Amino acid sequence: TRKRQKAVSETESGECYRSPFRKPLAQLTNRPHCLDSSQHEAFIRSILSKPFKVPIPNYKGPLGLRALGIKRAGLRSPLHDPFEEGALVLYEPPVLSAHDQLKIDKEKAPVHVVVDPVLSRVLRPHQREGVKFLWDCVTSRRIPGSHGCIMADEMGLGKTLQCITLMWTLLRQSPECKPEIEKAVVVSPSSLVRNWYNEVEKWLGGRIQPLAIDGGSKEEIDRKLVGFMNQRGLRVPSPILIISYETFRLHAEVLQKGSVGLVICDEGHRLKNSENQTYQALNSLNTPRRVLISGTPIQNDLLEYFSLVHFVNSGILGTAQEFKRHFEMPILKGRDADASEAERHKGEERLKELISIVNRCLIRRTSDILSKYLPVKIEQVVCCRLTPLQAELYKNFLKQAKPVEELKEGKISVSSLSSITSLKKLCNHPALIYDKCVEEEEGFMGALDLFPAGYSTKSVEPQLSGKMLVLDYILAVTKSTSNDKVVLVSNYTQTLDLFEKLCRSRRYLYVRLDGTMSIKKRAKIVERFNSPSSPEFIFMLSSKAGGCGLNLIGANRLVMFDPDWNPANDEQAMARVWRDGQKKMCYIYRLLSTGTIEEKIFQRQTHKKALSSCVVDEEQDVERHFSLGELKELFTLNETTTSDTHDKIKCRRCVNGHQVRPPPEGSDCTSDLSQWNHCADKRGLQDSVLKAAWDAAVTFTFHHHSHEEQRGIP
Repeated sequence: TRKRQKAVSETESGECYRSPFRKPLAQLTNRPHCLDSSQHEAFIRSILSKPFKVPIPNYKGPLGLRALGIKRAGLRSPLHDPFEEGALVLYEPPVLSAHDQLKIDKEKAPVHVVVDPVLSRVLRPHQREGVKFLWDCVTSRRIPGSHGCIMADEMGLGKTLQCITLMWTLLRQSPECKPEIEKAVVVSPSSLVRNWYNEVEKWLGGRIQPLAIDGGSKEEIDRKLVGFMNQRGLRVPSPILIISYETFRLHAEVLQKGSVGLVICDEGHRLKNSENQTYQALNSLNTPRRVLISGTPIQNDLLEYFSLVHFVNSGILGTAQEFKRHFEMPILKGRDADASEAERHKGEERLKELISIVNRCLIRRTSDILSKYLPVKIEQVVCCRLTPLQAELYKNFLKQAKPVEELKEGKISVSSLSSITSLKKLCNHPALIYDKCVEEEEGFMGALDLFPAGYSTKSVEPQLSGKMLVLDYILAVTKSTSNDKVVLVSNYTQTLDLFEKLCRSRRYLYVRLDGTMSIKKRAKIVERFNSPSSPEFIFMLSSKAGGCGLNLIGANRLVMFDPDWNPANDEQAMARVWRDGQKKMCYIYRLLSTGTIEEKIFQRQTHKKALSSCVVDEEQDVERHFSLGELKELFTLNETTTSDTHDKIKCRRCVNGHQVRPPPEGSDCTSDLSQWNHCADKRGLQDSVLKAAWDAAVTFTFHHHSHEEQRGIP
């Protein structure tokens, strides 16, 4: 009764009892709780003024520069920081005064173009310079109105990486704060399609998905190409197409229907003839930006050089006829050993003019740069004596076939071409012309009697060929004294067959790459050979079968068994081992049969190389050793000389065949042959393997190194 009275008295006094353990229930009503307008406005403002917080407890990460769906206000910014240490800046917007900054439309202000740090961190100094040059050319900053260039760096300087950097930059950014191009096409020899795909994957690591076409039916390839050409927009799924020259030519119609931002032609010396279908198919591709990669821009003549420059920047050298009249004829006349002083002077003037025009769109660095990163390379031109059997067969052929009468003023006819091939094969090994002797073809009548009794082509018989004898020694000494691997290169698959027989008889493990091998299989055997744990000792390579661009750094000795008319083919093959990634000292052996057509071909190469280095490398004092008229001497055999080439260069540093003065200081294996070391005996040789092989059949050796050995390099 007392409690009830207390509760009543509290109610009357207006105070309500509240339990400390539960809150009172609020009355349910639909009537809104009204605030006056000023209170409401203040409340909303307080909500909006709070900064956005990520709804994750204790979140400390970045909030992002732009809110989703909201257009960024203020100045546009570059994709990568141009002020970061080591940044490679390709374009810098003009510096504006404070007044101009107020007036400029911030939505249109140009921004820095900065190479992705993922790539700029791995680029060497010469590669950074190369990327800047390429970008300036294709964006028309070097030659207004022209968007092409030739990347003519020598082999091993990383042309592929520089071009991948260019593509990635163009696909992602420009001064206009948007991609410069939507799509790019890389056209390469079929053996390099997979290599390009792997390189893109290696350097960009999944940031981009290239489309590589290296096989399939016509319908399947057409479908892929149509899909590639139909891609549009800012983020194209597969913006890089990698395709071979052959496939491009066959499917050019599909690719010509749309436009492409950039085309890169690897091993671009394939486009040296503007009449061929590949050149015309590529030329009709709708793209102004063209990059041509070629470590050897001049191969046979200046007109081919014109075709390459005309492809990337049409019109800067005029028409083909104008180029021939104004540049080619005066330069060639001036290069000839029989030229008058006036012709020589005019040739040099025109050469300077040509260089000044072309240098605006051509970048070339020689492999001298590599000496900082690579071990020493020793290059050796080895003259090998013919065996008595080879000499008799050779003289017999010259008497019967009479090729000299066919050769008129250095111009080569069809029948004299077949004579050249027969003599080159004979220099390699008599086995290669044995069938012709059996069938008594012209030049080989009665030659069968000269072969030893019971001779059979089933066994290799190295003692019947001077060069094969020297090769046998080189391989045996290398195998028994080191763990070095060897690359063997020849122009003829028949010679590779002989190498195989030799390897089987000597029990050497080998791999062989020639034109019959599929592209996918090529990539696998190269990868396996380069592995230090692989047991293969020899890699055989046909110089005609896509040796270009192959990376064979697993080996450090390379034998060029026979010379090619075209110095570029030999240069390409020899650059397979001395390239980025090589850790061991390299030895290159170029075998020539003494006093034969091989030495003449080598001399002819020197003439072509002199022409190339004079236009591309700007070496002014390439010595004028060989007159074009000397080609008539192709079909002679000099049995008394130790080296016909050494006789021809009229060496002033040798007395009675012995070198008395060393090569000039600063010379190396890119110098003229007259500036190399000359050895008529094995005393002056640096290579212990060649010393051991000397007595087999070597008569003379030219040798030089790539650079002086530096400390810290084994």
